[in-house]
Amino acid sequence: MFHKILVALDKSDMGASVLEKAVSLAKQMDACLMLLHVLSSDEDGSPVFPGFYGLEYYPGLHSDALDAYQRQWESYKQEGIDFLRLRTEEAIAQGIPTEFTQNAGSPGVTICNLAKTWGADLIVLGRRGRSSISELLLGSVSNYVLHHASCSVLTVHRSSCTTSDSVQPEAAQVASR
Repeated sequence: MFHKILVALDKSDMGASVLEKAVSLAKQMDACLMLLHVLSSDEDGSPVFPGFYGLEYYPGLHSDALDAYQRQWESYKQEGIDFLRLRTEEAIAQGIPTEFTQNAGSPGVTICNLAKTWGADLIVLGRRGRSSISELLLGSVSNYVLHHASCSVLTVHRSSCTTSDSVQPEAAQVASR
């Protein structure tokens, strides 16, 4: 049924649970995985762009702030690659053909675009379970993907982080296109 599974990961505890579910499903379906990490300023741990208000009087500080931000961004990118390599090795060790990519951009849009260009049959991603008000104000990557993906989507809920390796119906929501 599913042969190409796109797995959207971040470096949170939720990301580990999402990968567990994807590996379990890939074993059952004899599928391959594409692990994706999206470089986004919205992710916890991403560098914060420095504010420049008042720095026009101190050109050296402006340049130093930009240089520091650039170094932080490069480090953030490398941490993402290292994270993906480790997760890819874990999946391969379990017999799952796995590759990875890291792209910068808006997470929801990036996930949907890669799913389409890679030809994914299924997207697996986490859902933090924000309140309706919070989701309305802040948006939701999983909500965006559910409404814009060109393939089926499995969302792993935060409460499923402590469940077993098999995909539990009550812990996941699958939407098909």
